[in-house]
Amino acid sequence: MATADKINALIEKINKGGYELTIEKPKRQRSLNANSYCWVLCDKIASKINSTKEEVYRNVIHDVGIFEIVPVMDKGVERWISNWGHNGIGWIAEDMGKSDQEGYTNVCNYYGSSVYDSAEMARLIDEIVIEAKELDIETLPPAELSRLQIEWGIKEVKAVKKVKPEFDQTEWPGRKDGETVSEWHHRMREKINRLLR
Repeated sequence: MATADKINALIEKINKGGYELTIEKPKRQRSLNANSYCWVLCDKIASKINSTKEEVYRNVIHDVGIFEIVPVMDKGVERWISNWGHNGIGWIAEDMGKSDQEGYTNVCNYYGSSVYDSAEMARLIDEIVIEAKELDIETLPPAELSRLQIEWGIKEVKAVKKVKPEFDQTEWPGRKDGETVSEWHHRMREKINRLLR
């Protein structure tokens, strides 16, 4: 099938409904080296503390990862937490107790690093490096870390606790053009709450 035919077929699908097309400039993604380094250090830490690399990763996500607190209808909290966790290893949701809104519970939702940009991933790795050093695990020399930081597109990496960033992620299903992640979550939360009523 020729390219023009493929484009016309795609346009026809969009016009029939149920599809949304968004065209945006790609944002700089973290390097494969950053992801690999994250998992190597998580594995070394896990070996030292008799845990798993997945548990180490989840703990670091919980300590310095990106999160958002959202009110969820009381009767949908367990389902919300379960479904959030199905996004991946680092996608953690936890009940934070009653919301100010009657009949709602606040749920803290941590994003897995699969949606982190370069600076967010560098912050995560910086925390993993700190933990590794505390356990006397060899990490990359400072010059090599600096090289990777330049590769990641940042000048300085600092561990930051509990940051709620505003970041743009274009891969959320049903996300409208120009809609922020917070707006998307709010709209999806409303949709889920309507379905639970």
